[in-house]
Order: sequence, then C-alpha cells, then structure tokens
Amino acid sequence: MATTQVVRSEWTKIRSVASTVWTLSLVVVVTVALGMLISALSKNEFDSMGAQQRAEFDPTFISFAGMSLGQLAMIVFGVLVVSNEYSTGMIRTSLAAVPQRGSFLFSKIAVATALALLVGLVTSFAAFFLGQAMLGEHRAEIGDPGVLRAVLGGGLYMALIAMFSMGVAAMLRSPMLSLGILMPFFFLISSILGNVDATKKVGRFLPDQAGSRIMQVVPPLDDDVPYGPWGGLGIMGLWVLAALVGGYVLLKKRDA
Repeated sequence: MATTQVVRSEWTKIRSVASTVWTLSLVVVVTVALGMLISALSKNEFDSMGAQQRAEFDPTFISFAGMSLGQLAMIVFGVLVVSNEYSTGMIRTSLAAVPQRGSFLFSKIAVATALALLVGLVTSFAAFFLGQAMLGEHRAEIGDPGVLRAVLGGGLYMALIAMFSMGVAAMLRSPMLSLGILMPFFFLISSILGNVDATKKVGRFLPDQAGSRIMQVVPPLDDDVPYGPWGGLGIMGLWVLAALVGGYVLLKKRDA
C-alpha cells in the first residue's frame, strides 16, 4: 500500500472514533476555561502583590495555566490513537494490510500529530486572548516581545505531548498501562520532582518541565535554569524522539 493510502486510512480511523472528538474537545475547553479563571483571580490579587511578585508577573504564562490539565486530555488522545488497535485486536488486520511497520506507525503518528498541532494552536491562541481579556489593564499584547513565540510554543508543546504519549503507547501497547504511567507522571511526579530542592535540577530536564519553558515570557528573578525557551523545547523534542524510536523498535521486533 502506498504511503498516501496509509495516511488516508489512518485519517479515516482517527476521525471515525468518538474518543478523538471528545478528548480534543476537552483539551480546548479545560485549557481555556481554567486559564480564564486563573487570569481573573490573578487580576483581583494583583493589587495585594509585593514588589517581587509584580516584577515576576507574567500575564502570558498565567493565561496558559489550564495547560497543566489540558495536556492530560491530550495524553489520553495520544494513547488511544495508538493503543485502541491493540485493545480491539485491529492491529493484526492493520499490519496484514500494511506489512511495512515503519510506514504504518509513522503515518499514524503524522496524522495524529497534525491534528494535535491544529487543536493545540487553536487552544493556545484562544487561551491567550481570552485570558488577557480577563486580566484587564494587566494584560499583554500579542506584539509584545516574546509573546507570539510563547503562544505558538503553546501549540507546539501540546503537539509534542501527544507525540510523546503515542511513542509510549507504542512501546506498552496497553491503554490502561500507558495511562496508568503517563497520567500520574505528568500530573504529580513531574511537578514534585521539579519543585523539591533535592530533585529540582533533575526535574528541570523532564519533558513537560523543559517544554513548558517556551510559554514563559517573564522568567523568575532568581531563575537559574540552564536553558532558554527554545532550548527547553529542544530537550522535550529529544524525549519525544526517544519515545518514538523505542515504539518503532519494539513494533518491529514483536508479534502483533
């Protein structure tokens, strides 16, 4: 089967599954709604902030506060795109139709990534403009230095989260096992490792900790992170590459 036919078949699979619409809709709703709420609360608290807190006030990053929950829905999307075929047994039919396993896996990932990037960019721009509207006089403008980079970076970050989840799901094959590892890791473990003094230096290099740096415009005054916004996204890209290579190698070696 030609690559274009494989891509078209993967697109048909993804858009015909109800979970795709639900999970991607949740990405938008949760991220934007929580970002607006946190922005409104931040506006009300601004007058009571100290001098240091005002100097570190980052209206752009505040409007992305919902990304921490929205990325969980993106993880579910990435895991289900790959592992649904294993849980239903469709993987044997798919590999019989497309024996070139690399073509099969990367066509699936390419289609899902394009969709995740589109939804991620829409989410990022919506979260920014609606969050800034809630911040009132404390808002940032899209033309301010570093803001457009942060907004575009928010969309890239969400797409990379989906790709990382797809790579992990390709290695583990089970949706329950994949979600059982990824959800607590991104929701709890990464935050704990990134904020505890003993593990802080290691936590900075985890995929979400490094990747989310792209959405910051105003760094903390005592910031000693050894990389910048694009460097952080590059570190996240290396995690994604490792996950995808691991998924491809195991798919090549194992029986369906």
